[in-house]
Amino acid sequence: MAISGTGNLHRALSGYRCSRSAMVWSLVGLLLLLQLYSLASRRNVVRGDIQLHVSRHPLVRELEQVEEENIQVPPPKKKKSPHAAKRRRKRSANLIDEFLDENSQIRHVFFPDMKSAVDPVKGVENGSHHYYPGKIWLDTEGNPIQAHGGGMLYDERSNTYYWYGEYKDGPTYRAHKRGAARVDVIGVGCYSSKDLWTWKNQGIVLAAEQTNETHDLHKSNVLERPKVVFNAKTGKYVMWMHIDDANYTKASVGIAISDYPTGPFEYLRSQRPHGFDSRDMTIFKDDDGVVYLIYSSQDNSELHIGPLTDDYLDVQPDMRRILIGQHREAPALFKYQGTYYMVTSGCTGWAPNEALAHAAESIMGPWETMGNPCIGGNKMFRLATFFAQSTFVVPLPGIPGSYIFMADRWNPAELRNSRYVWLPLIVGGPPDRPLEYNFGFPPWPRVSIYWHKKWRLPPSWKVSK
Repeated sequence: MAISGTGNLHRALSGYRCSRSAMVWSLVGLLLLLQLYSLASRRNVVRGDIQLHVSRHPLVRELEQVEEENIQVPPPKKKKSPHAAKRRRKRSANLIDEFLDENSQIRHVFFPDMKSAVDPVKGVENGSHHYYPGKIWLDTEGNPIQAHGGGMLYDERSNTYYWYGEYKDGPTYRAHKRGAARVDVIGVGCYSSKDLWTWKNQGIVLAAEQTNETHDLHKSNVLERPKVVFNAKTGKYVMWMHIDDANYTKASVGIAISDYPTGPFEYLRSQRPHGFDSRDMTIFKDDDGVVYLIYSSQDNSELHIGPLTDDYLDVQPDMRRILIGQHREAPALFKYQGTYYMVTSGCTGWAPNEALAHAAESIMGPWETMGNPCIGGNKMFRLATFFAQSTFVVPLPGIPGSYIFMADRWNPAELRNSRYVWLPLIVGGPPDRPLEYNFGFPPWPRVSIYWHKKWRLPPSWKVSK
């Protein structure tokens, strides 16, 4: 009896353990189903959001009609040398090879000549106001705009946009045999506009130092990616920029201030933010007036992000490392409906590469990678970010979820002849790529940058007053 009783007890306990295990797995299954339902619901909400967005703004439908490109790689030129003729290519040439070849037979596709330049004076007369990505863009005086690696400031006091960038109107050379192509520092150029299309040259607002070789702004050094914000508390316009030496070993940020958006700016100093090396960088002003510095660090293997002090002249101690080990640079941030977005570039020098879009509920992270935002052109255009690199994203007031993606098409053979690629960027629609480190798809809509050879803002759009 005792043995029999023990056996019954053992079977009862075994049954209890089995039922408990079944309950646990049933609960896990229920949670998974709820998660899937939640994700599906969120995706449906996102779809509904973009459908509402499109119905309210017919312009979006027009901009989403992307253009395709059918550019063929030309056959190799006949070589006179019999030795050269015997050599075989290790791989077939692609469009990026042609882009980087200053003697390419299709170079005019990437860098159209002056005959097709976008002239705002003639454009106003013709009622045009079209953007032509990759073409030479002239200012109101008829000169090519020099504002590379730039950023945009909308000044509410004057209802004017100010475009700041690297003034590179000098000869391209290499500081040493293996050095990168460069132009001596000339300064930061500034252009003003009421319509984001017609740009007046305001001159060089932060000039290079010509004689003092120990100065950060000496012409032999590096000044890149200037960005400007206005501090309402101090009444100062504050510029942050990447400061480096010719070998890119200084890896610092520089700070300058001015009483006016058109300068002149007074250079204050350079520093390594949070004690780390800093190369490609940008600044982002949030809705509450807090400004954040975002920069590539640890030899460009990751990005760092942290708030500035109230006067915008230094970093606060708080800092987060993001996109660790992903080797991203050229960050461009913007915000839509409480979510922070960022477009970044890979690290391939002057050569174009694939852009990635990222998103976060908090600007300090965690940040999730959403995938390549480029749509249209062809596969190589998308993988090369339309042969350009991100620098800034401009909100378009009055058209929710719509922005201008600002990028540079670098010309390492002649940097002064680098071009601007401005394209419509739209937030909306269900994401098409699952998150890398979490289960399922993200709850926020995708970011799309649409390729157009020619496009424009709606004629009714005006700078808000």
